[in-house]
Amino acid sequence: MREAHPTERAVGMAWYASDADGTDGRLRDRPEDFRVEEIELLDPEPLGADPGSYPCLLVRATLREWETTHFARRLADSLGASRERVSWAGTKDRNAVTTQLFTIRNARPADLPDLSDAEIDPVGRLGRDLTFGDLAGNRFAIRVRDPTHPENTEAVTAALRVDSEGPRARKDGPPTVGVPNYFGHQRFGSSRQVTHEVGLHLLRDDPRGAVLAYCGAPADAEPKDTRGARAFVNDQAGSADPRWGEAAERMPAPMGHERAMLSRLAERSVTTASPDEDWLWALSAVPSALQRLFVNAAQSLVFNRIVSARIERGLPLADPVAGDVVAFADRSGPPDAPAQPDPDRTKRVDEGRVDVVARHCRRGRAFVTAPLVGTETVFGDGEPGEVERAVCADLGIEPSDFALPEGFDSTGTRRAVLLRTTASVEEADGDGDYTIEFSLPSGSYATVLLREYLKVDPAEL
Repeated sequence: MREAHPTERAVGMAWYASDADGTDGRLRDRPEDFRVEEIELLDPEPLGADPGSYPCLLVRATLREWETTHFARRLADSLGASRERVSWAGTKDRNAVTTQLFTIRNARPADLPDLSDAEIDPVGRLGRDLTFGDLAGNRFAIRVRDPTHPENTEAVTAALRVDSEGPRARKDGPPTVGVPNYFGHQRFGSSRQVTHEVGLHLLRDDPRGAVLAYCGAPADAEPKDTRGARAFVNDQAGSADPRWGEAAERMPAPMGHERAMLSRLAERSVTTASPDEDWLWALSAVPSALQRLFVNAAQSLVFNRIVSARIERGLPLADPVAGDVVAFADRSGPPDAPAQPDPDRTKRVDEGRVDVVARHCRRGRAFVTAPLVGTETVFGDGEPGEVERAVCADLGIEPSDFALPEGFDSTGTRRAVLLRTTASVEEADGDGDYTIEFSLPSGSYATVLLREYLKVDPAEL
């Protein structure tokens, strides 16, 4: 087994799936090098539909160098609307060209602004906001520039290749490859990986630790003024008379969430001895989506560690063993969408059914899963269940810990442990660069495939 980069290991991504050497190289040298297009599920009403019954305007936006949440905020500001009126199905990175859907509640096509590096086209109306489940997946076309060893792509592809059976198996064209379905390192923060730490503090009934993990704890990768502001927060945390108002003022302008939390601490003169409710109230100053992300990131860490522990024990990811919980495929998406599991249709695998269920997995009809732990989680049996319980015990959490105040709570679900896709790798322009084209189901990360090919510091992905 090939050990992962220390930054990845810190968030549970302990191993590569391929032992082959990588190509090195650079991603996102230009926004056009990283193209993402959503695979859409929706069948909206016409633009002329009654806005009383269908109050949400659905738009398709092609964005260049726009992070999704920043674009949503700018779009709302241009409309003179609350950010809560703008919704989307999937978050995309800034340094890319992305095509994705948004809904704007109580808006008309004539209201749409002209924003730089954004093409916004109205496509219909919906009776509700977009949610995560409205996205079938994403198509990617990614260019790798200046690889040191571009010839290594063949060895990586060969190492990742997985067997497929049945009518969906491809006898020609790009090969099917499989990688651990890790949550990518960006799930846990970009320059400072603390999102899961905030969630773990919440699960351990420590809202004070959650606030301080988010607002304090400076990271070396941050600018000097940000590090100084966070260090001041740490100092105030140990003071009998903390100056939270000054701490909020010291936060640089982009650190709006930190400023909001610290301002609430100042408003109630919160000290170390203050009740948990005051610290939780400060934490809830951030948007609801970010509140839920704290706990989701903690779930993601647990999942990554379970997948890594399976690899360490030699348990397969593609095929089930006795005690596994498999989820059957959700076929509700468009024909070209990647197959993905339906977490509401699961089956526990007993010893006598392993071979039968394995055939279903190879035909894309079922997936081996691990839990995104929540209050309704039931662990697997046998060795898979041992792995799941051991990881949770090591982190000091259990399913009942997810019974948190509204906004932070989670019932949990299950997620495939292996990510399958067809990968087309082609030389670009004869200069040594190469491109990778593939599609992924919603919720999976392009970087978990790209890391196998480049094998570089994850900060470069």
